Amino acid sequence: MQIADWTRESFVVLEKTTKQQFRFGMPGPTLSETEWRHCLDVLAALNPSPDYIVASGSLPLGVPADFYARVARLGRKCGARVIVDTPGEALRAAVHEGVYLVKPNLRELSDLADHDLKEEAQQEAAVMDLVHRENCQAVVLSLGAAGVLLGSASGCERFRAPTVPIVSKVGAGDSTVAGLVLSLARGRSLHEAVQFGIAAGAAAVMTPGTELCRREDTERLYERLIGAETAE
Repeated sequence: MQIADWTRESFVVLEKTTKQQFRFGMPGPTLSETEWRHCLDVLAALNPSPDYIVASGSLPLGVPADFYARVARLGRKCGARVIVDTPGEALRAAVHEGVYLVKPNLRELSDLADHDLKEEAQQEAAVMDLVHRENCQAVVLSLGAAGVLLGSASGCERFRAPTVPIVSKVGAGDSTVAGLVLSLARGRSLHEAVQFGIAAGAAAVMTPGTELCRREDTERLYERLIGAETAE
């Protein structure tokens, strides 16, 4: 859909001497109430209804903090599984509304828990608190190089990330979510979907600039993860 303001511009700088990457995200546009309500109307009118709805990224100016919570409400009405990857109050509101899955990083989960989560036991307790106290069927906690912590009704499970050459970290989180949702849509278990998401995220950091994960890299890394699990 079109909006009155320009969409935001983001760019990435690679400093060749140090190999450090700097990412610049410019302020986004301000959406009017008419515009953000139209987004919800379009979503509600989808026919056939989607199996999954992904609500991802920080909210633009002018959009209420409970926007993703409203998306979750629409998802529940149409029978879609809603997956949320966002920070701050938007995440808190979505969690309170109830969603299928959330993918916070450690800082975002600490904000939800209102205290630091330095120990593994603290992380696991916070994840399971969201599953039991709130209405989240699954929590996928991103831990960077330390991998992923999955919390669900079955309990907690940790996944290691594969070691890969890091070229650019742009889009790693988005690729993780994309791989996870694709795998779920293919009928895979949550366990398998998280592994495929990890593979997609790892594949994304292997590509330069803003390029996302490549299919062949993702599938190869996924097979490596499956093989390592079998060997154990």
